[in-house]
Amino acid sequence: MSVKKRIGLDIDGTITSPNTFIPYLNKHFNKTLTLDDLTEYDLTSVLDITEKQFWEWMEHHEGIIYQEAKLAPYAEKTLHDWTKSHDLIYITARRNHLADITTNWFTANAIPFDHIELVGKHDKLDAVREHQLDIFFEDKHDNAVAIAEEFNIPVILLDTPYNRLPAPKSVIRAHNWIEAKDWVDNWLKENS
Repeated sequence: MSVKKRIGLDIDGTITSPNTFIPYLNKHFNKTLTLDDLTEYDLTSVLDITEKQFWEWMEHHEGIIYQEAKLAPYAEKTLHDWTKSHDLIYITARRNHLADITTNWFTANAIPFDHIELVGKHDKLDAVREHQLDIFFEDKHDNAVAIAEEFNIPVILLDTPYNRLPAPKSVIRAHNWIEAKDWVDNWLKENS
């Protein structure tokens, strides 16, 4: 009998495809970006716009982007497998006015969840502490490192061009959800 784990997961770029924003960015800013062009998490330098311009754009577009977001390949099956034995706690930097859009997306895509928390900022340490997570999934490099170091838990970093800086050993880079599932399933066996 395995021990129930509390699995923490970021949403955007982690369970959703890291390509999600690209078509919207290309259309609005008249670009031809691909994921390989996004070598920094901060899109203002890639788009050559100010922080204010970026957030004005987000205000108008984030709702539809999140409604139409596609799942990362193999994430859905993995989450359905894990929900049978573990708690799935989603912690996202999305802001509270996106709560209904977020919950509706989970329901429409039949993605299992035990809790969804919109922290409204990139710093997720308080939420990770509150939910006493055993492991976390993230795509933002500095978040992954901070969570791994603060809580001494494994953090699966879903590989993207914007998160390829070196990381401590407790941050495990996975190139896709198949690799992530294999690593976590082995970890679950060793820690049950």
